[in-house]
Amino acid sequence: MIAPDDRGLTLGDGLFETLLAVDGQLRDVEAHLDRMVAGCATLGLPPPERGVALKAMTDALDAQDGRGGRWAVRLTLTAGWGGRGLDRPAQPGTRLFASAAPAPAPAGPAVLVTSRIRRNEASPTSRLKTLSYLDNVLARAEARAAGADEALMVNTHGEVACAAAANVFWLSRDVLHTPPLDCGVLAGTARARLIRAASGLGVPVVETAAGLQTLAGAQAVLITNSLIGLRAVEGLDGRRFPGHDLVRVLAEAMAA
Repeated sequence: MIAPDDRGLTLGDGLFETLLAVDGQLRDVEAHLDRMVAGCATLGLPPPERGVALKAMTDALDAQDGRGGRWAVRLTLTAGWGGRGLDRPAQPGTRLFASAAPAPAPAGPAVLVTSRIRRNEASPTSRLKTLSYLDNVLARAEARAAGADEALMVNTHGEVACAAAANVFWLSRDVLHTPPLDCGVLAGTARARLIRAASGLGVPVVETAAGLQTLAGAQAVLITNSLIGLRAVEGLDGRRFPGHDLVRVLAEAMAA
């Protein structure tokens, strides 16, 4: 149970990770826990013990009989009790818990629309999975209302940043591009896997700060996160992207 004075509830003070479990096996556990530990260092929170975190996630799967198929496992760390106001207690009593829910694979490529909500690249939280995710919630709702699957978010400079719940890549002249982290981008675990897979195939990967016009002229656009892996984008703001063989090759290499 979450207490009504928990700082994660009252102030969004905390972090979370979402992992894919397939047939009871958690994917990229160490990468996700590494990211949570790094986020704790940025926020000034004591990091969770890895063994405790792993047990919480496996217990969440067991509670849902989640040993078969695809499951989303969410690990949440809150700053715990803090009383009234912004100041934390000298010794934060963090709370750690996990939950699990079915996560069917996405069906086919995605359609994106550009959100009016800007990503604040100047904020350190733009590069963390904090519990303050309302901008992403509103951007996704905006996309759904427009009949799209996902929102594309740009930062305050008008540079491509990310999707509401995914990293963004594009192909240009058979070079794979993705925004650098200082554009207000989460260091996605699937992002890192795709970069490694592309490098292993000899596909150049370049971190590029670019405006929307660059994506409009791309060979292909794709999004990644832990649950979907790699998903091709077939439409962005009315622009259609034909299928590209290299996207299929990258998806297969990333999943291997």
